[in-house]
Amino acid sequence: MRPWEHRSFNVASAVVTVTGLAYLYMKFFMQTDDPFAIVNHPWQPSMLAAHVIAAPLMVLMFGMLFRSHTLQKIASPLRANRRTGWTSLMSFGSMALSGYLLQVVTSPAWLDALVAIHIVTSLVFAVAYVIHLVIGWRMSWATAGTTEQVPDTARLLS
Repeated sequence: MRPWEHRSFNVASAVVTVTGLAYLYMKFFMQTDDPFAIVNHPWQPSMLAAHVIAAPLMVLMFGMLFRSHTLQKIASPLRANRRTGWTSLMSFGSMALSGYLLQVVTSPAWLDALVAIHIVTSLVFAVAYVIHLVIGWRMSWATAGTTEQVPDTARLLS
C-alpha cells in the first residue's frame, strides 16, 4: 500500500464523515424559527453538496485501498486487526449502496428506510474505521524497532 493511497482515503473519509455528521445534525436536530424555511440552517445545502461531492472520491479511494491493502490482509495468515477491518468493509458496502440509492428513490417509505440504513451503517463504518486506524498505529509503534530481533522467516510474512 502506498502512503498517498492511505492518506487520501483518510482525508476523503474525514471529509465525508464531518460533512455527513454536520448535515445530520442540521437536518434532524436543529429547528428554525422561520415557519417558511425549507432548511434548518443556512449551511445545510452546502453540507449536503460537499458530502455528495466527496463521497464518490471516497469510494474511488476505497477501491484503490481495497486492491492494495484489503485483499492482501484477507489472504494473509496474520489475524491482527481483522475484526475492525471486516466491520469497516461490510459497513462500507451498505453505506455506499444506501447513499447512492438515496439519490434516486422517490417512495417515502423506501426513502425513510434508506435514510435509517445509511445513518446506521455510516456511523458503524466511521467508528470501526477510527478504531481500525488506532489499533494499526498502536501495532506499528509496538513493532517499530523490533525488526533486528525478528527471524528472517517471520519478516517475510509482514
